[in-house]
Amino acid sequence: MAETDPGQRSYNMPKSLSDLNRDLENLLEEMEKISVEATWMAYDMVVIRTNPALADILQRLEGAFLDCKKEMEKNWQALLQETKSTPSR
Repeated sequence: MAETDPGQRSYNMPKSLSDLNRDLENLLEEMEKISVEATWMAYDMVVIRTNPALADILQRLEGAFLDCKKEMEKNWQALLQETKSTPSR
């Protein structure tokens, strides 16, 4: 039976501990992000339930934003076509 050299085990341990530490930090950051998102979702739900008119206002605002975005895209495409059709100097 071959035994592992104790010196080799202690040499690899700091690297595996640093890897574990890095992984735990990454997981903690992700959990913090999820926690913040869940808090904002809960806050939004409370606000909307407290003021039902707010949901309608938000829907109208979203509609206006989408209309504006569509118009800007159309204008951008027209400007792009105009630029392409204009000969370069």
